[in-house]
Amino acid sequence: MAFPETFTWGVAAAAYQIEGAAAADGKGASVWDMFSKQPGKVLDGHTGDVACDHYHRYREDVGLMREIGAQAYRFSVSWPRVIPAGTGAVNAVGLDFYDRLVDEICAAGIRPWATLFHWDFPYELFCRGGWLNRDSADWFADYTRVVVERLSDRVQHWITLNEPQCFIGFGHAIGTNAPGLRLGHAECLRAGHHVLLAHGKAVQVLRAHATKPAIIGWAPVGVTSVPASPTAADVAAARASMASVSGGDASSMGMPANIWSNTWWGDPVVFGKYPEDGLVAAGSAMPPIAQGDMEIISQPIDFYGANIYSGTLIGADADGKPVRVPHPMSTALTAFKWNVVPESLRWGPKFLHERYKLPVIITENGISLSDWPASDGTVADPQRIDFLARYLSALSRAIEEGADVRGYFHWSIMDNFEWAEGYKQRFGLIHVDYETQRRTLKQSAHWYRDVIQSNGSSISQAT
Repeated sequence: MAFPETFTWGVAAAAYQIEGAAAADGKGASVWDMFSKQPGKVLDGHTGDVACDHYHRYREDVGLMREIGAQAYRFSVSWPRVIPAGTGAVNAVGLDFYDRLVDEICAAGIRPWATLFHWDFPYELFCRGGWLNRDSADWFADYTRVVVERLSDRVQHWITLNEPQCFIGFGHAIGTNAPGLRLGHAECLRAGHHVLLAHGKAVQVLRAHATKPAIIGWAPVGVTSVPASPTAADVAAARASMASVSGGDASSMGMPANIWSNTWWGDPVVFGKYPEDGLVAAGSAMPPIAQGDMEIISQPIDFYGANIYSGTLIGADADGKPVRVPHPMSTALTAFKWNVVPESLRWGPKFLHERYKLPVIITENGISLSDWPASDGTVADPQRIDFLARYLSALSRAIEEGADVRGYFHWSIMDNFEWAEGYKQRFGLIHVDYETQRRTLKQSAHWYRDVIQSNGSSISQAT
């Protein structure tokens, strides 16, 4: 397997999904605290009030990461835990939690990778317009400075935002995620523009105030097109699809044009401009863009993150244009009913690296399964091992073919609150009994430990 000696093997999680302690020690409410308490919004009325109780059990959890051999841990900071109202007074106890967490991570010999926003927008700021308010970019910058000034003497790797396609698309366009809005095209694009401004301003704050030189990226969805065949025509069609705002087919998900795509978000961040086909699709719904906005949004970053779980098959029609090709009927499905498409981890990072010319980090990849402890207490998850072996083999091929991929973060370190799906979907390397909070390393955790120790060379034994 072709993984560089400096390749980073990590695990990932997000604050609202694991921390619990939703109202403890001065923490403010987030839009997910609001949304999950609305009847019918989350499966069986599940909430993140307790989740995995990571807020109280973080030492145990970091110890398990060390047992797995994780080289890096991607965690997120809860904005309303640090600043309960979103702006203004800092909650010292909340900020202290992340101080202790980072100390524990470092003491375990693990590198902390901090994500500044993973969907838990402060409720009080939502009441002031949320991402629709242009001031949201400044709110985010001010919050970023608080976190950076406390943690950047130990944290060098920073991710600004996680999956704007999701928290704008699912949260603001179709309402299936927090804050549960169903906005029009123009409003979604306006909120999205403010999100991009928030990213750029956070990068500026990081560059200006980090104690140690900051290594900065972000973590959008890697909306991945996979060639339906190895022919040059299909490869070219898949590449074109990934570079098109229509390639992600937002309309099929009930979203306005542009939202479920790579380039509507990535081109402003890297190139300082919205893609031409996206401008056409937006039409009169384009948001107001003030002088200097695009310069702020396109602050230089050090890596391009990509959360990739699956992919769409794309072929070329008679004119060479991209067309969707149905997956074979025998294509495996995860417990989430997502198609298992290992080649997405070959072509996704390959096409993203070709377009943006930045090192790529796989900031999320994993599989939801219905696994449980056997009578002897062990948790066998052979399908996860097979999934990871196939996907990582494909990632290795991307590297062999020239993609500059520098790290992989498994989603997730432990079973957790899976947003509107509640606790139904289990993505973890560690099984969590939500009644007792007992943690159990799954077989995949032991397998992943071997992968890390061998820098990927053990993967071939499972394929």
